[in-house]
Amino acid sequence: MRIAVDAMGGDSAPSEIVKGAVNAACKFSNHEIILVGDQKKIHNELDIFGTTPNNISVVHSSQVVGMNESATIAVRKKIDSSITKSVKLVAKKEADAVVSAGNTGATVAAATLFLRTLEGVKRPGIGVTIPTFHGVCVVMDAGANIKCKPAHLLQYGIMASVFCKYILNIEKPRVGLLNIGEEDAKGNDLVKEAFTLLSSSPLNFIGNAEGRDVFDGKFDIVVCEGFVGNVLLKFAEGLTISLLSAFVSEAKKNTLTRIGIWLCKPTLKQLRSKNDYSEYGGVPLLGIDGICIIAHGRSDSKAIQNAIREAIQFRKYQVNKHIVSGVERADSSLVTAIQRDNFPNLN
Repeated sequence: MRIAVDAMGGDSAPSEIVKGAVNAACKFSNHEIILVGDQKKIHNELDIFGTTPNNISVVHSSQVVGMNESATIAVRKKIDSSITKSVKLVAKKEADAVVSAGNTGATVAAATLFLRTLEGVKRPGIGVTIPTFHGVCVVMDAGANIKCKPAHLLQYGIMASVFCKYILNIEKPRVGLLNIGEEDAKGNDLVKEAFTLLSSSPLNFIGNAEGRDVFDGKFDIVVCEGFVGNVLLKFAEGLTISLLSAFVSEAKKNTLTRIGIWLCKPTLKQLRSKNDYSEYGGVPLLGIDGICIIAHGRSDSKAIQNAIREAIQFRKYQVNKHIVSGVERADSSLVTAIQRDNFPNLN
């Protein structure tokens, strides 16, 4: 398998990206890793390791998309950026997957533009795995599509269920629809109509989910539109960081609490590891005709290595093939509901 890695994307690029790629190349020696970016800078980083693994190659690109640049403008104007060139390698069948810790919007835009969606898939979505004390919960979508229709939310449930089954080993994932209450009648028109579709689908749909339900172990998947999902994700991330910082700050105020911290150190270390994004590597852009793993902007070498590992798993378990099959298995009653004139927002 050939994996194109955007070597210039992320806060610590290219050093941490190259280091993660080298570690992955050594661990997954039967796979090829293509580093895409400024050739001189990449080779300078590779020289640190002495001998470059035989399964690493470099493809030069002259441009970089900044983290704060407009995604669509950057993709169309910076045609030789490391993000665009990485995606185009997959489009031209010169690579099988792309991994990037760069501008998320630009990665989504490039993948959607050059790879297109899988057969039957209306919109791609980002599936984020959130660790909880009860396992994990996949929030889908976390920012790829901010103007959803009910049919999109249904397909998010299908795609996330495939991801859970084949990558997270959850045989029959429990699907919930993010809403302002558990009752069936709650929510706006989008959520109400999506509820109807999900209820009639072959998915293991168990009803509406409130924000707190993401962490209580009731659901394996929570479906929502990208705008809401992105806000939810960043709120949860910010809250976690703030709580841990506040805990450490308060605990250091006197000798007794410092001793307490020292005694709790193994537990705190385990808790931090469980909530460490680098353990998961990256999040998949589901529904794209290819494999696209989006890593966190703050990714270190460990996160990049794990993102490459996830791309390999996607290929190994044929996730895209199962997504297409899952969409095709949507029964005729769902298709009829989507096309009905009295449900104009379902398409």
